Amino acid sequence: MFLKNMNTFHTRITDLLDAAGIPYRWLMHGEPVFTVEAAARQRGVLIEEMVKSILWRDRRGHYVMACVPGAARVDPKAVQAALGFGWRRLHFASAEEILAVTGCVQGAVTSIGLPDDVPVLFDEAIGRLARCNISSGDPRAGLELAAADLVRIARGRFAKIVEKEP
Repeated sequence: MFLKNMNTFHTRITDLLDAAGIPYRWLMHGEPVFTVEAAARQRGVLIEEMVKSILWRDRRGHYVMACVPGAARVDPKAVQAALGFGWRRLHFASAEEILAVTGCVQGAVTSIGLPDDVPVLFDEAIGRLARCNISSGDPRAGLELAAADLVRIARGRFAKIVEKEP
């Protein structure tokens, strides 16, 4: 469903951005999307401007959010190394875990508004972006905002976490 009146559309993510005074721009989709590729097409933006947020769980049940540029893949060993001692055997979180931890459905996840005990890692490439695109928490829309604002509100830090090309 394409929403025409943005004054009545909001998500938990936009509520958090509004409360922090962070400016953003809505990017509506013509239909719900659940992949970064489909979202970039719907929004008419470069995939390099997209931030892909992936929730991981370790063997002890701890979670971490790893954020990389849209076309990149997360290197779980690099995430483990960035987190330090004690993080082992990272696995993708299940759809149920994603909803429980982030409040968002799988495919519409963002790094904003996570519990305090969930660290957020951004690949260093995101730090070189002026603006970026993220999910709004709703598969019908995305958000564009300053990359520095995203990292700040997500309480994230930078690390090299992109899987290297062979």
